[in-house]
Amino acid sequence: MAAPHATVGSRPDRAVLLTVTCLGQFMVLLDNTIVGAALPDMREGLHTQLTGLQWIVDAYVLLVAMLLLSGGVFADRFGRKRVYLSGVAVFTVASLLCSLAPSLGWLVAGRMLQGIGAAALSPASLALLAAAHPVPQERVRAIGLWAGISGIGLAAGPVAGGVLTDAFGWPAIFLVNLPIGAVLLLVGLRHLGESRNPGAPAIDVPGTVLSVLAVGVLTYGLIEGGARGWTSPVILGSFATAVILLAAFVAVEARRDAPMLPLRLLRQRLFTVSNTAMVVVGFALMGSSFFFSQFFVYVQGSSVLRAGLQTLPMSVAMVIVSPYAGRLAARYGFRIVVTAGLALAALGLLALGTVHADTGYGNVWWRLGLAGAGFALAMSPLTGAAIQAVSPHEGGLASGISSTTRQIGAVLGVAVLGAVVRTRQSDGTSFETGLNSAFLVAGTITAAAAVFTGLWLTRSRPAKDATSPAPAPGATPVTSPNGASTHSR
Repeated sequence: MAAPHATVGSRPDRAVLLTVTCLGQFMVLLDNTIVGAALPDMREGLHTQLTGLQWIVDAYVLLVAMLLLSGGVFADRFGRKRVYLSGVAVFTVASLLCSLAPSLGWLVAGRMLQGIGAAALSPASLALLAAAHPVPQERVRAIGLWAGISGIGLAAGPVAGGVLTDAFGWPAIFLVNLPIGAVLLLVGLRHLGESRNPGAPAIDVPGTVLSVLAVGVLTYGLIEGGARGWTSPVILGSFATAVILLAAFVAVEARRDAPMLPLRLLRQRLFTVSNTAMVVVGFALMGSSFFFSQFFVYVQGSSVLRAGLQTLPMSVAMVIVSPYAGRLAARYGFRIVVTAGLALAALGLLALGTVHADTGYGNVWWRLGLAGAGFALAMSPLTGAAIQAVSPHEGGLASGISSTTRQIGAVLGVAVLGAVVRTRQSDGTSFETGLNSAFLVAGTITAAAAVFTGLWLTRSRPAKDATSPAPAPGATPVTSPNGASTHSR
């Protein structure tokens, strides 16, 4: 992180800054898991089917994934306080629009606006925190608190979603963001200090636009293919357009002086393998989580509140295991820890593929916990491996790309696994059988990724940099599901 133009200096101001940034990231992470608990109620209230639910989730994740890197650059160039509070304002207004949405289309539009706010808020919150703590030891401590406190939102989401939806209906899960956003704006405007990096690179507008369009068109084809038919002209056209846009993205990035994705990084095997595996993590984690509440409600007959509580073991396992992942990677190496984590996650997902309507919860919760622990073991070391593969001054870029690839995987996971369920149902099978197939597909792909990392996740030599120390092998990346990332000892 480059030296800030201005920083918050006093201890009281730093305490306020830590509180504000943690609460903002908590709000974003809460939104990740609280929506999943409300999907069954949205399905009934909005009179939509599986395709509509996929758009509710993917509209948000798509915008976060494709604008995340630009959000960090915006914060450095135009002011971290300004971008953070702008993100909070957009996210809060979008939450109000979501709660008032009279139809699926309006809700999807609100979710897209939420994604734009989150893509600004999340990286700016961490940038503010790092800029205010120039001493490395204090920065590490502050980032650890930021990650731990805001990460509680992950575990709180399923419970809060179940309680609010059961008591007030699905709009309440968005209304909960309004008081949080209002407090953040009032306190932030008064107490946060501005900081910026005038030397930050220019924003890659063509790359950002092409990446959003390419992944968006591909997502459309995957989600709508089951409803319209995989051989329909619209779907085939969307896949062809996605390929053309992706090729244009590669061509543009190869010619830009400051691209959002420097293609030369792909020549580093450690970087390429770690990000490929991160796509699988996002794919399997988000794709399978999309169906958890639906399984408990539609297959096992649980209430929305009970379903929210029943999905909790995965989030809790991730919160508990994540702090130890970096330490284990420092002791045993990236390859062993990542491969073991992916293998555990695959085992949990494959085991979920065998549950049925009459399977007791005592034989279900440990499968969720196993998958959550496995993904937690893999995520931070994968980001650490990506950072280790590049030159020291590109560590922030590498961690941002790692977070972006995970989000892209999440977009594709919801789309592809949803297509698996719809395709199975179109063949005459039950929703339960379709879910089993989706979990098995996710588990099989994750198992393949475990083999892939076991064979190929080895150290590569990053470019040399004489002015900056390289990140230590034991550095623990602190990564939110929405992409703000750094690394600490």
